[in-house]
Amino acid sequence: MKAIRTTYLGPTNTKPGRIKASTGEQSIIVSYSHDLTSSDEHGRAARKLADKFKWKGELIGGGFPDGSMVWVFADTTDRA
Repeated sequence: MKAIRTTYLGPTNTKPGRIKASTGEQSIIVSYSHDLTSSDEHGRAARKLADKFKWKGELIGGGFPDGSMVWVFADTTDRA
């Protein structure tokens, strides 16, 4: 089963807030626009990474206490 983890990266002196979406080996970083809710921003980053690999399907997300989220595909046939 494929999973994507998203993590908020806070602003620095030279960069605004961002969200990192990763699969373990591959990752992307997208800007945090503040136009959406936090979970929607995380979902947008997860979808961008999925699109990069041409992974299709609905993503379902869940959160961790540290604010990061994990996303899995709802309609996959790759199940335990």
